[in-house]
Amino acid sequence: MTTSDEKAGRFNKPKKILVKIEKILDHFGILPVNESISSGRQWVTPLGSETRNIVSPVNGKEIAKVVFATQTEYEHIVKVAGQAFDYWKNVPAPKRGDIVRKFGTKLRIRKRELGALVSWETGKSLQEGLGEVQEMIDICDFAVGLSRQLYGLTIQSERPEHRMMEQWQPLGVVGIISAFNFPVAVWSWNAMIAAVCGDTVIWKPSEKAPLSAIACQQIMKEILIENDLPEGIFNLIIGDHKIGEMMIKDNRIPLISATGSVRMGKRVGQIVGARLGRSLLELGGNNALIISNKSNLENALRAVVFGAVGTAGQRCTSTRRVIIHEDVYEIFKQKLLKVYDQLVIGNPLEDGVHLGPLIDHHAVKMFRDAIGQLENEGGHVIYGGEVLKGKGYESGCYVKPCIAEAMNHYRIVQEETFAPILYLMKYRTLQEAIAMQNDVRQGLSSAIFTDDLLEAEYFMSQSGSDCGIANVNIGTSGAEIGGAFGGEKETGGGRESGSDAWKNYMRRQTNTINFGKTLPLAQGIKFDI
Repeated sequence: MTTSDEKAGRFNKPKKILVKIEKILDHFGILPVNESISSGRQWVTPLGSETRNIVSPVNGKEIAKVVFATQTEYEHIVKVAGQAFDYWKNVPAPKRGDIVRKFGTKLRIRKRELGALVSWETGKSLQEGLGEVQEMIDICDFAVGLSRQLYGLTIQSERPEHRMMEQWQPLGVVGIISAFNFPVAVWSWNAMIAAVCGDTVIWKPSEKAPLSAIACQQIMKEILIENDLPEGIFNLIIGDHKIGEMMIKDNRIPLISATGSVRMGKRVGQIVGARLGRSLLELGGNNALIISNKSNLENALRAVVFGAVGTAGQRCTSTRRVIIHEDVYEIFKQKLLKVYDQLVIGNPLEDGVHLGPLIDHHAVKMFRDAIGQLENEGGHVIYGGEVLKGKGYESGCYVKPCIAEAMNHYRIVQEETFAPILYLMKYRTLQEAIAMQNDVRQGLSSAIFTDDLLEAEYFMSQSGSDCGIANVNIGTSGAEIGGAFGGEKETGGGRESGSDAWKNYMRRQTNTINFGKTLPLAQGIKFDI
């Protein structure tokens, strides 16, 4: 089902274009698709071979050419990453932190250009693209401080004249597999912390969004050259799923940090686990927001709308389900419908746009299929769900965000659909609402809006949310880098970014030092010879 051109037009209010993408490509030395490959400005993976075109969901047109790697290029990159690790692990951690600091400084200078490229390549709004780069800057600041705080422990020994301690050592080459929806931030969560820990990294970005990764690599390459450091400390390899398979099977990569679908994560966990490697998994979310009859409905409204339509519903923390107390259900529903009717859908680089396109036509199909399945199960669409046509929507990736009334047990509600579909449902008691929230396979983010202290505390207690993130009076989407990010159940159990997530990227070592003249044994064991 599609809207008419006339109906679509009111969502496509012409606005001032904030950034010219041609200037952005030139800024990062990326070859526009209409230029000759022989011009020398094509970005090439070392020893690359197959050239592919990257298409923007904003207008459906090709942006630039990149080279996809094969096993030959992969072997080269793993080799240089291993060689660089032998050097990098011996650089003092504060010196490693200084390189990360310099990267953050360059990001501050190029924030607008990189944010615009993220927006153009993925379809998220310019504000969200800029926010993603700011998140990179923030994690650089965090990692710089962390470089002087990789603390171990001293432990009291039961043996006289002995000292015990724990210290943390660099792990090795870290593999990072990132998704299209956060094409640069998630890499930085991993790479900046891994770098101060003494690791080198190999980054495989989503094949749907490699240009933003190339821009980051260009910036980092400048820093490494300026500081006379091996380029193999930070490595980028662009390719399809075959490159990802090589990484997860490779014993030379002790840690794989993977962000993506549950299906992908299960395969990564199985293969990496079979070789006794480590995996850090950030997978799907099916996030619920509970609205109490004792809440500030205006604040809840803002949180729900941003959580549901931010990045066109393509965040792992997107709000999928809103569980509303029956006393305020109709009031909140009407407020929500009114706000949705005012959303501006269009080119994400235009001023005032709330919602850009989905990433590609496959995502649009998944959106429409999910709505069809919902209706077959008895759900009721009360707003949106159409694919938009007309001027400005030529790419075929723009949709009108959907609101539907549904039951929590519906099969489609139990799944994560990476699109702007919001399910509304009622509750009577807080215990009932929490049970509904927890009754899905995923466990990433959750939230409650309430001004009742007892409700808020219960929600965060052991009887409350079973998610890795539990918020009170803020939405499910938009985490700060200071707290460890991740979830439970099918979300994978991984933790990235803040807190003590740095321990993922290091190996723990227990040391015992005997500074006495004798050799007493632990547990009082006697062994005379």
